[in-house]
Amino acid sequence: MPRLTTLLLASLFATPLLAAETKPSYGPELQGFEYPYTLQHYAFESQGKRLQMGYMDVAANGKPNGRTVVLMHGKNFCGATWETSIKALSDAGFRVVAPDQIGFCTSSKPENYQYTFQQLATNTHELLTKIGVKEAVILGHSTGGMLATRYALMFPEDTERLAMVNPIGLEDWKAKGVPYRTVDQWLERETKVTAEGIRKYEQSTYYAGRWKPEFDRWVDMLAGLNNGPGHNLVAWNSALIYDMIFTQPVVYEFKELKVPTLLLIGDADTTAIGSDIAAPEVKAKLGQYSVLGKQASQMIPGSTLVEFAGLGHAPQMEEPARFHKALLDWLNNPIKTP
Repeated sequence: MPRLTTLLLASLFATPLLAAETKPSYGPELQGFEYPYTLQHYAFESQGKRLQMGYMDVAANGKPNGRTVVLMHGKNFCGATWETSIKALSDAGFRVVAPDQIGFCTSSKPENYQYTFQQLATNTHELLTKIGVKEAVILGHSTGGMLATRYALMFPEDTERLAMVNPIGLEDWKAKGVPYRTVDQWLERETKVTAEGIRKYEQSTYYAGRWKPEFDRWVDMLAGLNNGPGHNLVAWNSALIYDMIFTQPVVYEFKELKVPTLLLIGDADTTAIGSDIAAPEVKAKLGQYSVLGKQASQMIPGSTLVEFAGLGHAPQMEEPARFHKALLDWLNNPIKTP
């Protein structure tokens, strides 16, 4: 009986112990997380620091059409989250480059860095020059949409077309009354990130209350990075990046874009930076993508708007086939120049 009791007790405690041991934990540059295509690194110097950007450079799988698409990820995403889009674009004949920006995912997390969209755009342009990409379609999602806008404004001659998927920054949150968070306040918030918190936020804000099992991989990716051995440095860079996003709006410059532009909008999205601390009457007016997409389209000369009724922040992940059909139709058809 004592032996049986011992075995029963061991079995009771084995499961939670195993769960704790298998909880995803990744290095400060996402070491241990498997990317869908070969991961390469671009080493360079910026702001007096030696840094590196992780990136995937995927050749056309179908008949090459001689064109390149550069994918810019969002704040809570990585180059890897473009997995289905990379395949769809490559199969359609495009070369696809998907970098991780400095401060994110498989790239360097410097102890100090002056984060601006101009700096990140410059880093990306230098990477593309290094790997022989002169002109490209720039496709940005979420925060990547703000970066893609800045890139197209800075390098219009190197931007064949611009496409944005539920970009944030279609409104100026601070001008609408969202309180300012200091970097220290962002840091306090980011040090408390958990997988449960990420999933709850994304389900309610990104996916209109829905969830698919395949989304769990991306929650584990982000939580594993935030809770890994680089926890403090990851949180610090995240805080600096949030400050950049909040204080550097691009919405006022949409009218200056000189390249053909596509907006791909899931109209059920409610993403808005700082909405969690905004007054109720302010929060009620934020993140209305069914309105914001149309407003942005009116501001951007010669733009095309495609809305996905009922979809949220990441239509390329929610309904990939529907999304990629709309994207490829636009990419493969002649369009008017603004």
